[in-house]
Amino acid sequence: MKRLPLVLLAGMSALGITILFTMTGLADDLYTFRDRGGPSYFTNVPGPGRSKVRLPLAKLQPQYSKISAIPRRGCTASPHGPDYSEVILSACKRFSVDPDLVRAVIKAESNFDPQALSPKGAMGLMQLMPDTARDMGVSDPFDPVENIHGGVGYLSRLLTNQNGDLIRALAAYNAGPTRVMTYGGIPPFRETWNYVKRVMNYYQIFKGKEDI
Repeated sequence: MKRLPLVLLAGMSALGITILFTMTGLADDLYTFRDRGGPSYFTNVPGPGRSKVRLPLAKLQPQYSKISAIPRRGCTASPHGPDYSEVILSACKRFSVDPDLVRAVIKAESNFDPQALSPKGAMGLMQLMPDTARDMGVSDPFDPVENIHGGVGYLSRLLTNQNGDLIRALAAYNAGPTRVMTYGGIPPFRETWNYVKRVMNYYQIFKGKEDI
């Protein structure tokens, strides 16, 4: 399959990294490299000075963490979540998080279904686990306003704890910060690795304002 040109995503400087991907999807492999004294880059195209960061399949463990959320009875998901734009912007302004990143997380977690419930017990738009919801002061995880503010606050906390490393923060959102700390990066779980790539794929789409 022919590789497509890379696109540099804007608006990432506040997070301290720059992400490069094709606009049509992510390859199985990711590579990292650093400019002279500059930020770290992630790309799906190999080249001189680029180190592969894909985990060897032999070391990958069985799928971990939340299985894809399923709608609760009688609920209809909104694919683009237009009704939540104001809430997302409000929460992102409060916690200094990119709204397009939050939209990407919501798309990957619940497909914009505020009543989504995973088999593991994760709830609502941003699929908050019960302990996370309580920790973030969310009394009703199925309330879109509470869920988004709680989820964005949690994502902001993870970004801070991971020193602005978006990839590690997303891995922590999926698998938990303890596992990211234990493995020193994305844990060797297929579901977590695929989750990070899926969110980044949605992120670039929302950045480009393309339909999903």
